[in-house]
Amino acid sequence: MPTAQGYSRLHIALHWLVVALIVPQFLFNETIAEAFDATLEGRVADPGVLGPLHVLCGMAIAIAVVWRIGLRVKNGVPAAPAAESAVQKMIATGTHLGLYLVLLLTAASGSVAWFGGVETAGDVHEAMTTVLLILVGLHVVGALYQQFVLKTNIMDRMRTPRV
Repeated sequence: MPTAQGYSRLHIALHWLVVALIVPQFLFNETIAEAFDATLEGRVADPGVLGPLHVLCGMAIAIAVVWRIGLRVKNGVPAAPAAESAVQKMIATGTHLGLYLVLLLTAASGSVAWFGGVETAGDVHEAMTTVLLILVGLHVVGALYQQFVLKTNIMDRMRTPRV
């Protein structure tokens, strides 16, 4: 994979788009969960406007993640900060790969559950949201640690485009 000087404007925009789409997914997931359970139990499901919005946001997240992966492969990513230890590099790489994988698995399992009515996929989707929350937390804590403890100015990468 090539090494880039920084992230492009598009890569940064996709990063923040995913962030903006993930937050309401967690905040308003109860509505779609209740509608899914009702459907499985043979009751009339009323997901309201939040149900379809949850599905659309999940699909948009999957598209943005695939797009970001394509950008990473095509353009590469900036090198890790020089102050970062080998263990920190390993954790950062694992967290990023985990985020991409879990975001895609969450979207896929949610789609199979919702459109296919597959309860097991719903269970996987629920488990993936927990893993996602943990990975997002690790990602945020890692960025804050880099920024304020190691003083690497790592957060500038997702604010200032460089090609």
